[in-house]
Amino acid sequence: MKSSCRLLILSWFLVSGAALSDEIFPQPPELQPDVDFWVSIFATYTSDEGVLHDNRNLAVVYERLDMPAHLSRRERNRRVEKRRKELQVVLRSLAAGKRDNLSTEEARVLALWPDDVSNDTLSAAVGRIRFQQGLRDRFRSGLERSGRWRDYVNEEFTALGIPLDIAALPHVESSYNPAARSHVGASGIWQFTRSTGRRFMRVDHVVDERNDPFVATQAAGRLLAYNYSLTGNWPMAITAYNHGLSGVRRAQSRHGDTAYVDILRNYNGRTFGFASRNFYVAFLAAREVDQNVETYFSGVVPELPTDYATVSLSTYVSASGLSEVINVSPAEIAKHNLGLQATVWQGSKYLPIGYELRLPRSTTSTPLAQLINGLPDTAVFQKQLPDMFHNVARGDTLSQIAETYDTRVSTLVALNQLGSSHRIRAGQRLRLPAAGPAPRATAATPPTPEPEVVASIATPEPQPVVVEMAPVALAGDVASSTLGTIETALLSDPSDYSVADDNTIEVQPLETLGHFGDWLEIKTQRLRDLNGFAFRTPVSVGQRIRLDLGTVDARVFEEKRIAYHRSQQDSFFRQHVISDVAEHTIKRGESIWVIALRQYKVPVWLFRQYNPTIDMHKVQPGTTVQIPVLRDVDSD
Repeated sequence: MKSSCRLLILSWFLVSGAALSDEIFPQPPELQPDVDFWVSIFATYTSDEGVLHDNRNLAVVYERLDMPAHLSRRERNRRVEKRRKELQVVLRSLAAGKRDNLSTEEARVLALWPDDVSNDTLSAAVGRIRFQQGLRDRFRSGLERSGRWRDYVNEEFTALGIPLDIAALPHVESSYNPAARSHVGASGIWQFTRSTGRRFMRVDHVVDERNDPFVATQAAGRLLAYNYSLTGNWPMAITAYNHGLSGVRRAQSRHGDTAYVDILRNYNGRTFGFASRNFYVAFLAAREVDQNVETYFSGVVPELPTDYATVSLSTYVSASGLSEVINVSPAEIAKHNLGLQATVWQGSKYLPIGYELRLPRSTTSTPLAQLINGLPDTAVFQKQLPDMFHNVARGDTLSQIAETYDTRVSTLVALNQLGSSHRIRAGQRLRLPAAGPAPRATAATPPTPEPEVVASIATPEPQPVVVEMAPVALAGDVASSTLGTIETALLSDPSDYSVADDNTIEVQPLETLGHFGDWLEIKTQRLRDLNGFAFRTPVSVGQRIRLDLGTVDARVFEEKRIAYHRSQQDSFFRQHVISDVAEHTIKRGESIWVIALRQYKVPVWLFRQYNPTIDMHKVQPGTTVQIPVLRDVDSD
């Protein structure tokens, strides 16, 4: 990152000491109970137990509940719900004003609250009882696992100017488990969603670099530095890592850039739920434990990092040929190359050209580069194997699949004899054009099974998928609206796609009146009349216009708008990734559009995401702008 932001952050390292760290990661006294709560979750309660607590006042912990691992999810939910209802009865009684002749349970619950607690507060608490599972055993395992990559994380963060304390963040996200998967599709130790990951890494059916701790660490550093450049402080940059830049910037505009307590306590953004409110304080708690391991986990011994040899492949390589020549099992190769997808080990894809293969130096007596250069013709290829089938994953759509494989929805419908609704389901196996039409059964001939490409070697045992997310999301908090789900795909987009209270919006790049009319299900002329626009007058980026929400309400409009931009951005980042950030100082006579599109080949919408406060129509000479540096992604 070649920017003043990097120089500013690097300057911190000229000053040392806890005081500086506390300044970078402020911990106001009002947030101390929240931090203490998460410290207890990380270091006191195991995953076989948990606590029922108030989801706004974390100092109020009602009680501990046993949750042995052998219990089914249904039984766990039953236990939680039974006790929650009992506590709700007590709270309702207290909220009605009862303060005398209290039962033992009523007195115990009342004592958990401040002496001057109001009836209104107790009434609100009835609907705020939440269960949080303990994480002590997982956190301990994470402390051990982190030793594999911690030196590398520190090196990368130092190079990027990221405070080293943030190396504690994966304890919150994944317990440093590269096999961690979330119910919304986040993956790897840094828990990148697919859309956000594609901004900085290759994410497809051959290579998913989100699962490679080394590549994902580089990407996490770039994302965090980007968040910081737009939020101006680390508490909000870290919160944006979970909630998204757009929502955090809205919170800052309403409450103040550094009004941390006010934002985390009072910001009522539509998707700013428990997880977002608690992400920064959970990080502070993880940092506390991470920096004082002996206090909380005496005797923990971090695993040692592996001494790796790496080589960039100059051709496509079959997994079977590679395994045979270097005399290393596919399972062992897979263990150290976590970004390679199952398609490689199943034999339906080769290791791609340009892939950086990694193996421990102790694995072979011959240097890895020498072994790779000596691969026989039977193991190396000039072209990738064609895609024959696609296994539908949760969240896949036909249009996304068609785009991935450079085909049409109609082609997929025909090849797979899909019904008129074109519905697909997770786990379904779709035939792709390279496989040809599906065989047709006749009365005399039994149906021919679909041919499968079977690996000629023993494939690695599939690694268990561990649903191990950020602890603030483990307890079943789910976004209450579709918008919340869609917005997670635009975590790195600072653009404001919301409808203001006065029914106006800010025009963003790629948008026209025609788009707004379609999303509102009204004629474009109605918008012209409402805003006093002459016929054929175009809208400008940054302009505010008024909407007619008589047919479609604000939420539906926002959903359609965000889905459109998600589609555009997903399409772009299937072909390009952001590898760095450069600076450009505007000279007299230069145009933002010319600089972005011609000189740096960056679309205007992406340029604006890195420079959201700049008026693109009135930029002055001498203004310094940030330019994302793009690298093409090999699609094979």
